[in-house]
Amino acid sequence: MDTGPMGAEERTARSGENGTSETATGETGPAARAGVAESSGDAVLAGEEQSASGMSESAARAGEAGAGESASGVRAGALRGAAEAAVGRDEEAVTGAGVPGGSPRAREEGADPPGGAGKASEDVPAAAPGGRRRTRLKWARRVVLGLVLVVLLPLLAAGTALRVNYAGDPADGTYTRNRDAIWLGHAWVDGRKDDADVEALARRLRGTGIRDLYVHSGPLEHDGTLPGSACPKARWLIAAVHRELPGVRVQAWLGDKLASESPDGLRLERAQTRAAVVRSTRRILTAGFEGAHFDLEPLHSGDRDYLSLLDDLRRVTRAHGALLSVAAHQIDPLPAFHSFWGTTTGHPKWWSQAYFGQVARRVDQIAVMSYDTMQPLESLYGGYVAQQTSLALEVTPHSTDLLMGLPFYHENRFGHWARAETVPAAVRGVRLGLSRTDADRTRFGVALYVDFAATEDDWTAYQEDWVG
Repeated sequence: MDTGPMGAEERTARSGENGTSETATGETGPAARAGVAESSGDAVLAGEEQSASGMSESAARAGEAGAGESASGVRAGALRGAAEAAVGRDEEAVTGAGVPGGSPRAREEGADPPGGAGKASEDVPAAAPGGRRRTRLKWARRVVLGLVLVVLLPLLAAGTALRVNYAGDPADGTYTRNRDAIWLGHAWVDGRKDDADVEALARRLRGTGIRDLYVHSGPLEHDGTLPGSACPKARWLIAAVHRELPGVRVQAWLGDKLASESPDGLRLERAQTRAAVVRSTRRILTAGFEGAHFDLEPLHSGDRDYLSLLDDLRRVTRAHGALLSVAAHQIDPLPAFHSFWGTTTGHPKWWSQAYFGQVARRVDQIAVMSYDTMQPLESLYGGYVAQQTSLALEVTPHSTDLLMGLPFYHENRFGHWARAETVPAAVRGVRLGLSRTDADRTRFGVALYVDFAATEDDWTAYQEDWVG
């Protein structure tokens, strides 16, 4: 995204490298009393029901001692007296939907008393507020429980599937095919790096599978133009890399925030903006870059203007004998999940698998940003990467290089937990997905995000687990 492959990359590529401390930054944070009160209220209600019931039975016995019309009057008076006594002890009357003299179960179920419904309608007071309140609480609890189950059960099922997806052993030979890449920050083209830095980078990369460098050379302006001062040291870097690392290609990493979820940003629906992006690409290729790598975010699944832009860019890169590569969103982990997520959050993070295939057929390289996955555990993250690898392999043509992103940065925020999204888990997931889907695929690799936030442990895991 310019917010970049990780989140705020265009900003981090510039600001995250300043000085000697280089870090990555990301994007785009009275129940108990109510429970006690509820329990206490239920207990009071239960006690009062028993008292009312006892008084009702006493009243009934007193009524039976009389005879004829007098007995009926005594019984009715005793019932009213019992109810008033219950009300006097507490401001809230306690009577159920049943009748005096019936069992608690009969009162709850609204059963007719001995003597028929006519007598009940004459003697029974109206349902009290306490009974309605208990009924409402009971229904509220059922609704809450139902909602919790609706949310939790699919999550538990998905988590179990990802954990199972992380099981097993990768196939032999599922290691680097020497088509890997790494994203490099803006310091490499703005004058902050020198020959000594290039030599150190060369020592780091020799003997690995890295073949392409995506060097931050933007961002683009919202109108698609590229500032003339964006990458003043580009020619120096390209020559230095060719000297120290023959065969390694230097591509210009360009991008910008899209106006797809806010009024501010680059608008792909404008033909003049797309034409400006094409002109900016022609400029960077003329400067000596061997490819153009685009990262435009947030890019929604099905965006036809993006496909049109890629068609135009492909004609330019082919004319210069250069590469066209893109950073791609993750693929729907469940069918149409991007639609559900977009409806509920306003940010349809994923692409459909079909749209991913449409993009892959228009470029030379496609790098999946397989991080910032919201997975809380290493095993779930690894299983998720395995799934993403398989989904991408299924629709990427064999003429296109498919690269899976590795998280060479460490943050803890919503969407990314450093303890879960580790390089070892990502590499294992990549190898499992490759093993299950297309183990012999040659145009395949990994892409490391990002140089200025990487640790020695990240490099060691990449070297030992993927390079071999």
